[in-house]
Amino acid sequence: MRLELPCAVRPFVPHDGAMCLLDTLLDYDAEGATVEITPRDSDLFVEDGAIPAWVGLEWMAQGVAAWAGVWAHIDGAPPPPGFLIASRRYHAHVDNFALDEPVHVQVTREFVADNGVRAFSGTLSTAAGQRLAEGRLSIFQPTPATSSSPVERQNAR
Repeated sequence: MRLELPCAVRPFVPHDGAMCLLDTLLDYDAEGATVEITPRDSDLFVEDGAIPAWVGLEWMAQGVAAWAGVWAHIDGAPPPPGFLIASRRYHAHVDNFALDEPVHVQVTREFVADNGVRAFSGTLSTAAGQRLAEGRLSIFQPTPATSSSPVERQNAR
């Protein structure tokens, strides 16, 4: 089963209401996903008419959640829990993200440990491809026993 894209992110993340910060799932595969957020003046983290650059870390973490949620959805399960346990080398090339300007969030899985810790690289860019920020995330997520993701099945223990 392949999802029809683009589609709303909300069904794939375990965040409710305004805490679901992302808008659209643009693409996904066995290794990662690309999602989009268009910041609005009604967003939770607006400060002085923009979104502070540090919010990009949460956008990346929710991109990982969306990726995991897509595969859970394909398996007929709800979005799985996951916990951001660390970030490394987050570097923003901007002080903030402009309102009403789409930001693409791309997350790519780098490895999965036997204990459920996963590392992802992430990038934030404009729709035209200008890099806005990048970094790495460590996520704890219990490994599913079964999954439609070929890589998840391979790494499940």
